[in-house]
Amino acid sequence: MADNRFPCAPSCSTGKETVCIETQRILDSCRDRDCYEDVRVFLTDFGNEMLERTNSIRVKHACIAYSSIHLDPVPFNRGFYTVHIRYYVKLDLEACIGGGRGQEIDGVAVLEKKVVLYGSESCVNIFKSNPDTSDYCAEPTPCGQSRNVPVAVVEVVDPIVLGVGVKEKDKCRCCCCCCDIPEQVSSHLGGSLTDHNADRYLTVSLGIFSVVRIVRPAQYLVEATEYCVPDKECIAHEEDDPCCMFRGMPFPVSEFCPPSLLSTTRGGQGDYADRAGRQSPLDRKHCGC
Repeated sequence: MADNRFPCAPSCSTGKETVCIETQRILDSCRDRDCYEDVRVFLTDFGNEMLERTNSIRVKHACIAYSSIHLDPVPFNRGFYTVHIRYYVKLDLEACIGGGRGQEIDGVAVLEKKVVLYGSESCVNIFKSNPDTSDYCAEPTPCGQSRNVPVAVVEVVDPIVLGVGVKEKDKCRCCCCCCDIPEQVSSHLGGSLTDHNADRYLTVSLGIFSVVRIVRPAQYLVEATEYCVPDKECIAHEEDDPCCMFRGMPFPVSEFCPPSLLSTTRGGQGDYADRAGRQSPLDRKHCGC
């Protein structure tokens, strides 16, 4: 097989020109590690029934099933916005109910986060065509709703489970209602969520790494090269000979050579190396999640 490492054929034109592009400019960003302790877990009817019959429960898997983000201007600080983030974490759990038997249940934990970032200001109104509707007969945008508000972007990894426990409900503790959990989350559960009124409830402690940024559309002049037709041909593998396709795959050498602490430090990620050297055994246990 020929080595097609070059994206363009030699006969393509490589003339350069200055072009104007529109992209999203990052105005401000931050990274964070949040630890949420003893967060209430909302269970289904079946899960609440199993909770009354067990004293041992574990989390098999945790993932962020949905998230809601909205911005509010910070009073007396022009150009700054408060980013309100709410995570809906779906939990797959296993409860021991005696006799060496385990029962799988699921639930939802709700986490909230707020950050303040700079998003600049803009006094223009932005209107964009929508290919799904008729531009001529489309409903007009109400006055004041087309203001150029910045966009908040949140990148987050799946939560790291730090602990789980069954606790007794006391009279002074107030638990949030599960009625505000969106349908996009509750529809993927094994039953309907209920606000359990018994004397026991489930809590979980989670750790989350996230990056939050505020972006606005911007126009830039850049030097570009004309696009040319690729030299590489599209080759479909033969379904009758899967071994032939497998032999053509490169050997994943990097998968068998995990980076050491020294090589990570030399790679310019000293901050990561420092964290790796100070991490607890619990962190190292979940480093592959």
